[in-house]
Amino acid sequence: MDESLIPNIVDFIGQIDPFDQLPADVLKEVAACISITYLGRGEQIHFSEDSSEKYLYIVRTGSMEQRKPDGVLRSKLGPEDIFGFTFLAPLKKVLDGYTATAIENTLLYLIPHAKLLKLTQKYPQFNESVAAGAQLRLRSALNVVWSNKEKGLFLKKVSEVANGLVATVDIDMSVQDVAKEMRNACRSSTAVIKQQGKIVGLITDRDMTKRVIADGLDIHQPIKNVMTTPVLTIDPDDLILKAASLMMQYGIRSLPVVRGDEVLGLLTTSNLVQKHRMQAIFLIEKVKYTNTLEELPSLTSERQAIFEALVEGNVNADIIGQVMAMIMDAYNRRLIQMAEQEFGEPPCDYDWIVAGSHARHEIHMMSDQDSAIILSDTATEADKVYFSQLSKFVTDGMDKCGFDNCSGHYMASNAKWCQTLSVWKQFYQKWVSNPQYGMLMNVSVFLEVRSIHGNNQFSQQLQDHLHQLIAEESQFLPSLVNDAIRVQPPLGIFNKLVLEKSGNNTRVLNIKKYALTLIVDLARIYGLAVGCNQTGTQDRFKYAVTKGLLSEEDYKDTIEAFLFLTQVRYNHQLNALRQGLQPNNHIEPSAISSFERKHLKDAFRIISNLQEAAKLRFSE
Repeated sequence: MDESLIPNIVDFIGQIDPFDQLPADVLKEVAACISITYLGRGEQIHFSEDSSEKYLYIVRTGSMEQRKPDGVLRSKLGPEDIFGFTFLAPLKKVLDGYTATAIENTLLYLIPHAKLLKLTQKYPQFNESVAAGAQLRLRSALNVVWSNKEKGLFLKKVSEVANGLVATVDIDMSVQDVAKEMRNACRSSTAVIKQQGKIVGLITDRDMTKRVIADGLDIHQPIKNVMTTPVLTIDPDDLILKAASLMMQYGIRSLPVVRGDEVLGLLTTSNLVQKHRMQAIFLIEKVKYTNTLEELPSLTSERQAIFEALVEGNVNADIIGQVMAMIMDAYNRRLIQMAEQEFGEPPCDYDWIVAGSHARHEIHMMSDQDSAIILSDTATEADKVYFSQLSKFVTDGMDKCGFDNCSGHYMASNAKWCQTLSVWKQFYQKWVSNPQYGMLMNVSVFLEVRSIHGNNQFSQQLQDHLHQLIAEESQFLPSLVNDAIRVQPPLGIFNKLVLEKSGNNTRVLNIKKYALTLIVDLARIYGLAVGCNQTGTQDRFKYAVTKGLLSEEDYKDTIEAFLFLTQVRYNHQLNALRQGLQPNNHIEPSAISSFERKHLKDAFRIISNLQEAAKLRFSE
């Protein structure tokens, strides 16, 4: 190569991920080994496993298109785009071949495979970025976007925060002896009660005051008469976030840290708030103790501030969704409690459930309300009038607090979605047995529900009923699949257009419709196919892996794509908030960096492959 060209090549590739990670002297060394190829319009590069010479290609000028062996368009490439990852054996075994064609006069930089191998051995981060597997490339992108230093308490394990001093007592001990054991445990104000080695109860100093001293009870009676049972526990390896969520959901202040039947310590709200100043916990506590409906909307700015801080702090996308869901839960529960105070005690048992992104713990700044009420079968028409008032109070309150009403009216305040358990079961029976008659919209909304207040046995019974119906109705899952693959991910971003497979290119990328929703729909299908009761997208795919329905490799590919796409949406929403604009899901191609564009193509390809696999697996 003419050495006079090297500075120009260095300047060009030095701005492209992942070469921008290399030291200047190494970058110059790479540039020196690059060969330059000119392709006229229509000229091709054929890739196959038998190719004797292998290169990584960088488009300097012009444009290319890739097609699969069957002629289907795989992607279009412009300046700064890189291709040839798949054929970098031995990094990955070649799975299929394709052809790259110049669609205009094109100049390519070719980096020899041998040179790349040396770089991947010396620079691990570079290795992931040029890996043949899209999963590794996406993980590399996430590592760049997210900084481990900023994750803080959210990703700490319970064992790192909990107090190791806790009293463990026997169920037959007297109240007075248990109090002495609690005093001897120094900082601990809680005792874990066991019977034959099994945890059966819990007692706190507050319980002692309220249940024993205040009522003048005999302090020599067995502790089992006044203990709290059953007991919620947390594993030492669980995230603090999970523990905080349990505390807020059940209104408890102490969680025994347990592995098997061994009590290792105690986690309290004081551990979280006083020592770590976790902002989200503070907001949840504020919401919990708000006394009037007028006070709640004033906290909305804090909710937005937390979202912005989480995104700016490079916290993992799945953690952001869970934290925002915890906050939404807190608002929802507090409004239900206020409504019960306003209209009196509920006349019958009920279960307030949430659906959609709220049920999946995947909340963002645009998430609206999806909710419903399951009533006891004893409910009368007069009872329904009560719940009509209660639900309107709650949904209107949520709307005032920045959680928009559902545009499709899938809310508890809609009388259609406030029904007895028996009627709900009839709904599911009709939806599952007649998916071809326009029932899929209804069922897709309520295929993931989560109880946040009331008798959660109702939603569990409904979920069990759903799984039984699906097992009996062979046409249901294929119908869901046909609906899920009707929309396909775009081929990629090319110049200022989003390339849709339909051929109708658009000016914006709807990242919800053409990417995230497609993954959520597929997770729902895989989860239902294996009877998974969990609602989260990642949890459903993981459960499908444990049941042998999805490979570990496909699971990792899909989750890396899901997390990357979620992070792109969060960043887009953050930019809108900074500019004082209303967040949306529509991203202008001009706002997508070459870094993001490259990884979006990987994500779209993963979704497309998963759609094809689901179609084959669940076809009629």
